[in-house]
Amino acid sequence: MRYLILSDIHANLAAMEAVLPLVKDKYDQLVSLGDLVGYGPDANEAVDGVRELKPVAQVRGNHDKAGCGITDAEDFNPTARAAALWTREQLRAENLDYLRKLPEGPDRVGGYQIVHGSIRDEDEYLFRAREARENLELTDTSVTFFGHTHFQGGFLMRGGERVELIRLRWPPGVVSAKLLLATNARYLINPGSIGQPRDGDPRAGFAYYDEEKRTVEFWRVPYDIEATQEKMRKADLPPSLIERLGAGR
Repeated sequence: MRYLILSDIHANLAAMEAVLPLVKDKYDQLVSLGDLVGYGPDANEAVDGVRELKPVAQVRGNHDKAGCGITDAEDFNPTARAAALWTREQLRAENLDYLRKLPEGPDRVGGYQIVHGSIRDEDEYLFRAREARENLELTDTSVTFFGHTHFQGGFLMRGGERVELIRLRWPPGVVSAKLLLATNARYLINPGSIGQPRDGDPRAGFAYYDEEKRTVEFWRVPYDIEATQEKMRKADLPPSLIERLGAGR
């Protein structure tokens, strides 16, 4: 089974439109790691697009919760909260309901699992090896896909040894890199963010997972960033959110 793993679309239609034609007919099932909305200007379009793709599994993100009113976004920074409240006003009733029904992770898919933030807390950010180890010690699956950080890559731990960082560096253009998973290791893997990367590369990020071949294929795809930025300006979304798209930060 070949899975398309998407995460952190963040209401960015231009990024979705760059990725979806590229992946058409190249996967068996779709999995979503959450944050369909938040930050970006295309909240309904993002939710509509994922609904049409019919994910075999998905989990909610913190911006999904804030955008549909499950949480009040009081723990967000001011710009993120402003975008969350704007999103809540834009979403149609059926999309609000869809987001409210998204499950909290972890969720099992085949022989692996998916989360938004981490295994132990859907809102936890996994940036450091210590937090990665603490989470990897909680799981009996060899592979866990997570989002939330917007950093493509992840962590691996062989047996009880130290945790290693998986970090990718890319040349310009449409690019991909394949990772063969070791049989004696556990992995936390982030497919990257479709709509708002923060690893210094503004291109949309996603991944495929071939469970039989035990390979993860990471991708980066350019998209029309200026089109999204212009929509954000017209919506009067915070300038800092608009600027960061171009820097991938």
